[in-house]
Amino acid sequence: MLFGNVFATFGAAPSIALALLSFLYLIASICVYVSLIYQISTRIRSASGTDAAARGFGLPEAVLTSVLILFFLLTISSTAPDPTLQFQPRNLLANFLLSAFVVLIIVTLLQFRGFDVGTLAGFFRISFFRTLGTGAILLFFAYPLIGFSEAINQRFFGGGSSKQSIVEFFSASRTIEERIMIIVFAVAIAPIVEEFVFRFFIYGVLKRYIGCLLGLILSSLLFAAAHAHFPSFVPLFVLGICFAIAYEWSGSILVSMTMHSLFNSLTLTALAFPEIISQ
Repeated sequence: MLFGNVFATFGAAPSIALALLSFLYLIASICVYVSLIYQISTRIRSASGTDAAARGFGLPEAVLTSVLILFFLLTISSTAPDPTLQFQPRNLLANFLLSAFVVLIIVTLLQFRGFDVGTLAGFFRISFFRTLGTGAILLFFAYPLIGFSEAINQRFFGGGSSKQSIVEFFSASRTIEERIMIIVFAVAIAPIVEEFVFRFFIYGVLKRYIGCLLGLILSSLLFAAAHAHFPSFVPLFVLGICFAIAYEWSGSILVSMTMHSLFNSLTLTALAFPEIISQ
């Protein structure tokens, strides 16, 4: 009996250590993003109004943003989550075509209005390796926030799988062609399109008219709702906030695109090799 108690004590030690490390990881994550928010607010307060007005979006962009928001809301309401619906490969093609059309409209309007999209989005603001490193580090510190928000979401709302339709489709796919198609869409296409639309354009326009904080919250709410999957709404909202903070802090949309791509890559890796993750 004595040895049993001793072994039980040593067996509990790793669990306690893991819980402590997880708690410290969460605290470090909160500190990092609070620090980023503080730096952003300091920069905004010290920025000159004339520069912001010169680079800001105008009424045509506000009108297009309103149309896009209305379109997303109508789409969300018409495609409410339904467990009987099955995700099909053709959905990816339709998604791609619609996304390309939306991006084309935005770019065309900005070019017609005389904006330099590359400069405005910060495509050349920082180097490739710095973009990759910054995105990886910020995603590393975003994970505890996402995990904590998902735990809260499960605690208060519970029920339902937190996996989106495309994730379940990837898990159930049996052919290499289907998996390659999903990987290309999730790792390359979706991060570029969604960050360009939700962070660069919609958030940029909202920030111009209602301020950084409200713009960040509303664009992240729309980003989460656009996925039309209630069980993952809260984690997606937190994820959208982390992406927006990364974009605002770095000044380059490539950073949030990198974070988004890495996040999707790690998610698909976890699905492809569940035995490694479970260990």
